[in-house]
This record gives sequence, C-alpha cells and structure tokens, in this order.
Amino acid sequence: MAQAGDLEQIQFSCSICLDLLKDPVTLPCGHSYCMDCIEGCWDQEDHVGVYSCPQCRQTFTSRAVLGRNTMLAEVVEKLKKTGLQAAPPAHCFAGPGDVVCDFCTGRRNKAVKSCLVCLASYCEVHLQPHYDSVPLTRHKLADSTRNLREKVCSRHDKLLEVYRRTDQQCIFLLCVMDEHRGHKTVSAAAEKTEKQNQLGKVQELREAVDSLTRSAQAAAEDTESIFTQMIRSLEKRRSELKGVIRAQEKAALSQAEGLLERLEQEIAELRRRHSELEQLSHTEDHIHFLQSFQSLCVPPGPVHLPTITVNPHCSFGDVKKVLSDLKVQLEEACKNKFTEILQTGLYRNNYFTVILFFNIDCVVREKYSGTVELQVWAVPAVAHPAWDASLSQGNSSNTVVPGQTCCTTMPSSLIK
Repeated sequence: MAQAGDLEQIQFSCSICLDLLKDPVTLPCGHSYCMDCIEGCWDQEDHVGVYSCPQCRQTFTSRAVLGRNTMLAEVVEKLKKTGLQAAPPAHCFAGPGDVVCDFCTGRRNKAVKSCLVCLASYCEVHLQPHYDSVPLTRHKLADSTRNLREKVCSRHDKLLEVYRRTDQQCIFLLCVMDEHRGHKTVSAAAEKTEKQNQLGKVQELREAVDSLTRSAQAAAEDTESIFTQMIRSLEKRRSELKGVIRAQEKAALSQAEGLLERLEQEIAELRRRHSELEQLSHTEDHIHFLQSFQSLCVPPGPVHLPTITVNPHCSFGDVKKVLSDLKVQLEEACKNKFTEILQTGLYRNNYFTVILFFNIDCVVREKYSGTVELQVWAVPAVAHPAWDASLSQGNSSNTVVPGQTCCTTMPSSLIK
C-alpha cells in the first residue's frame, strides 16, 4: 500500500518544487503545476516573450491567464488527509552532502525545504504542518539550505531583512534605527532584484562581445577568402598576358629566322658564283669561257625583304604603360574602398554603451553604433585599473563626472 501511496504522491506532485500541488493550475498542454512555481518560471521568461511548459517544452506566444484547478486541488487535499504521503521511501534518507531534517530522530531524512521563519529544515513528512496549519502557511519556505543561523542578526536574533549598501552587508530592520542610522539601505529582495538585473546585463554584454568576436572572425575569414580570389585572378591574368607576350615573341622570332635563312642561302649562292667566275677568268679555253660566262652572269631573282625595325630596348612599351596605369587605378580603387569600409563598417558597428554602477565594474545598457558611452553614476572606491588606462589614452578633454557621460573604448579585460 505504501508503494501505491508513493505513486499517488508522484502523480499529484509539482515537477518544479517536487511537492504536492499547491493552488494547482493546468496549462493548455495539459500539465499541472503549483501556481507560484509556474508563475516564477514564466517571470524569468518575460524578457524573451515566449513562455513554455517545463515538462513538454510546448511554447506559448502569449502568457496564459492561469486559473486554479478546483477539482485537482480537492483531490490533492484528499490525498493529504488520507495520509498517503506519511512514510517516506528509503531513498529519502540523507546522504553525504545533503541537508538533514532537524526534526527526524534516529536516521535522518533528507530535508526538502527550509523555513526562514522557524530557521529549521524539514523532510517531506515534517514539512506537512506548514501546508496544513494556517499560521504556518504564512511562513516563507525556501530550498533546503545549510547554516540558517547565518541569516539571523546576532544582536536581535531576528531574520536579516535589509541590505546596507554603504558597506554591503545584510542587517536586521531595527539595526537601521541604531548604529546604522543614515546609511543607505534597501530591502534584501530589492537588492537581490537589482543584482540580478546587473548580472543579466553583464551576461548581455558577454553575449554581445561573443557575437562581436564571431562577427569579426567571419569578416576576417571572408576578407582572406576574397583577397585570395583576387590574387588568384590577378595571377591568372598575369599568366595569360605572359603567354600572349611569349606567343608574339615566338611568332616574330620564327619570321626573322625564316628570313635570315633565305638571306644566308642567297649569300651562299652569290659566293659560289663569285668563286666560279674567279676560276673562269683564268681559263685559256675561249669556248668554255663564253658558254660558262653566260650562265654565271644571269642575275638571281629579286628578293623582297620586309622592312625590319629593331628596338634595342623593348618592343612591348605599350604593354608596360597599360599595366602601369592599371596598377595606379587599382591602388587608387583599393585606397578609396578601404577608406569607405573603415568609415561605414568597422567604426560604426562594434562598440557598446556601458553604465558604471557602484558595486560592479560595468554593465551594458544597450548596444549602439559609434562610440562607447559611459554613464558614471557613482565612482567606486576601487576603480578597475583598465578603465583608468583606457581613459588616460583617450580624449584628454573627457572629464569623468558622476551623472555625466564620457566616451572611450571599453577594455576587453572587464568581460573576460
């Protein structure tokens, strides 16, 4: 029967606090929770604007109006009255590192909640009076925690309720009227909310910096890829132009070599005739002289030689001039485009607006384009050294005055 009771308790337990449902509400997806538990979860999702079920993760674009499930509440009340949750299973015994129940005797059970009014921790069994007794239901319960005495004022033996910002300590309300009169104080809940907001803004800053880092890395990779493609394109054009020059050189040399070969043949023929005429002039045979002289005196056919102009320096001067002009145009285009990139890209997008608070170095207010705007609300007693170095290297005309703004770059060491 105990196992059946445990099963009943699990079926009617809130999956957030793991206790029996208190003021149960049912979401559109069909899962049920304590009203305070699901409201607390959704309060943390307000900044996102999308709400989800903690179990099935079904999302809702608008925050549903939650109403108490009366039938389910009556069933849970009957479970409490029938005592189905009286005996905890064996796995509820406290183990090493667990917070133990202050009311168990013998082998103690694991505490599931701590009461900030009773200053004691309770297992599921001994916690039940806090749900059944009307006076105890007003007590504030929290997750089980150790050292509850640290939450009590040593002088008044009362729960600490106020946060003293002057020296960053938690005190009891009556302490404000005594030795802490005139100190700047707020409620512990208000200070917790402000600290959480500050931590949230610091997280936003880290995420913004991570986004900036990823964006810069992507831009650097794109730049490397594009310049590599440009270099390859220029190298291809250079190779093609060299090929054209070499082809023209080869054609001109081939033409010149053919012409030179013809000239050498004509010169050889003339030398041969000159030699034969020289021999013929010494012959005594008149008939042979006349017959041979007639054939040797026939002039060779006319040789039509093209006009050849040889430039001792270079015959590709126009190519050099065109390439020089192209180089100048390319350098000018690169210079203009780089200036445009620097003015419209890098200098406008990657800075953040930052606020200095008294108890924290910096948190981001919102992301802007242009410069880093520092809203100095209060100058801390110990400033971050990176800020001093950054401000001293910036515009000397910027004077840091509480309540006013100044512009400087944000040290990356603050967000590491």
